Amino acid sequence: MTFNKVVFSICGTLSWFSVVVPYENLAFGKATWQMHPFSSLWGADKAVDGQYTDLSAGGGQCVISRGQSTAKWGVDLRGVLSIHHIFIQYRTDNFFWNGSNPYTGRFLGYSIHISNTSYKEDGVLCFRDTNYTRATIPNPVNITCPYHGRYVIYYNNRTQNPYPDEYSHDAHNELCELEVHGCPTPGFYGENCSSPCPQNCQAGHCHITEGTCLGCHPGYIGTYCNEECTNNTYGQDCLHACGSCTQLEQCDVLNGSCSNGCDAGFMGDKCITVCSDSYYGPNCLESCSKNCVYSRRCDRTTGGCYGGCQAGWKTPKCLEQCDNGTFGQYCKQACGKCLRGEQCDHVNGTCLNGCDAGYQGLECAEACSDGHYGFNCLNECSKHCLSAGKCSSKTGECHGGCQTGWKKPTCEAKCEGGTFGQDCTEVCGNCLGGESCHHINGSCLNGCESGYERIYCTKECSNGKFGHDCKETCGKCLRGEQCHHINGTCMNGCDPGHYGTFCTKDCPRGLFGNNCLDSCSVHCKVPKECDKVTGHCFNGCQTGWGDLTCNTKVEFRYISDTNDKMSSAFYGILVPFILSILYILWCAIRLIRNTDWNRKRKQRKQDTTCFPEITHGDGEFCNKEKEIAEYQELGEVSKSTDYENLTLKKFEMF
Repeated sequence: MTFNKVVFSICGTLSWFSVVVPYENLAFGKATWQMHPFSSLWGADKAVDGQYTDLSAGGGQCVISRGQSTAKWGVDLRGVLSIHHIFIQYRTDNFFWNGSNPYTGRFLGYSIHISNTSYKEDGVLCFRDTNYTRATIPNPVNITCPYHGRYVIYYNNRTQNPYPDEYSHDAHNELCELEVHGCPTPGFYGENCSSPCPQNCQAGHCHITEGTCLGCHPGYIGTYCNEECTNNTYGQDCLHACGSCTQLEQCDVLNGSCSNGCDAGFMGDKCITVCSDSYYGPNCLESCSKNCVYSRRCDRTTGGCYGGCQAGWKTPKCLEQCDNGTFGQYCKQACGKCLRGEQCDHVNGTCLNGCDAGYQGLECAEACSDGHYGFNCLNECSKHCLSAGKCSSKTGECHGGCQTGWKKPTCEAKCEGGTFGQDCTEVCGNCLGGESCHHINGSCLNGCESGYERIYCTKECSNGKFGHDCKETCGKCLRGEQCHHINGTCMNGCDPGHYGTFCTKDCPRGLFGNNCLDSCSVHCKVPKECDKVTGHCFNGCQTGWGDLTCNTKVEFRYISDTNDKMSSAFYGILVPFILSILYILWCAIRLIRNTDWNRKRKQRKQDTTCFPEITHGDGEFCNKEKEIAEYQELGEVSKSTDYENLTLKKFEMF
């Protein structure tokens, strides 16, 4: 049943005006109960049946209880619902309601409670009459009660005497109707209950008209519960303080847990429990060091050991050994010269793997004694030092360098790699088999490679010698040049009359000249018989051939003109005579210039030669080109000499 005419009462006072508000009667037909029922005819359910037209006992529409010191009636709404107001129609017996009505005294002093249990003490007081009189108490009445609850309880009593004179002697339940108006669905408010309550309202309950939360979920505050807890608070109304969350982070606004763990010195979900003995750090996960002076006793926040560290450990936590070349109490002592700069024992300073070069002793703090050097001073200075036994204690390098034939810096090794002498700066010669020479004087102990002279094997064979120990003799190389010092080959060829790689072979019969490439003339007196050097024919030439090599053909013809009456017989006698004279002259010149022959012989082509011919014109001789015989043997044309072409001057015939 919907009741639209409402009178609002705030904080126990009533204001009389009308407004239309469409809220539903939540109590209609719901379960009810009462104390001290008079009869089933007037049971507790009569107040929620929607009937109150007859307000007398005879109408059977009202609740009636026996008069007692207390009267109590209640209705179960079957859920915690949002209530707007409560309407009450009290019994009048159908008489006019005023100070004369006998039921006004029974109504005085009543109260209305809303609770989530059937005990009014567990709920809130919605209204209590303390001021009305018989003349002023309203009936019917609408009581504004913007709360949430499951049970609506009507209560009256006469237990606290004395009461005002107008109060009845006993308390009664005489309700003809009690309606609870509100929203039938939890979590909504406003007209038609169509607006949802803010998300974080406690249990989804908000003011039925304003929408303000009637309480917030834990972790939220504000009129609409839209503000999370801040400043390290949490819980209901943000009244609880967070624990020591890591980096002072805000804890969970609902339950106070620290999602990222605890700050140093605390543990537990809420980080409110301090670390137990021997533990420290965030969430108390770190163990105090056993290297503390007082083993495993340290500051729960920093882990710093109480009393400091045992020898060999670094403050404050005593978890790290001494390093960076230190050891001992508080790591204040410096290590010695340990091998390769290694860290010494963090407690006593001993060098576990020995000493670096130049030092000795357990702690490697003692320098090497004279004459010793190297790691742990185990090496002796070389006796080949220039100052014997004097060297660097670290590297073994000899002071002043090495004796002749020994290598720097330690002078322990002889010169090698083809070197010898002071500081191994001199280069060995060509020793036999590539052997190294003597490290001091550079001599080749087993002789030289072919082509070099003893004893240092640095000088190539000369003076016409070659080969092993320069004992072999060169052949007839061109112009007497030195042959190759190793294999004896003549690199620029052979002297005339010789051939072969080594120029040790004479030209065979019929050949002559450089490398025997020229052929003796077939026109020699004895064909193909000539000097192997010059190519001159032995015993002269055959008839009709001239020059020393018999390669020039000679022809004579008698020529006359109209003025010349001489006979050709004259020339037949004269020409041989002239040739004989020329040959004698030539032999004389050859003897003088024989030493220059080899340098002046060059390859030339046969020049054109004019021989005397007799003309029949003007009585003058003219030159006519004569044929030069050409012969080729061993792949090369014969060379002509300066005297192979003869030219006869003009003669005036008498």
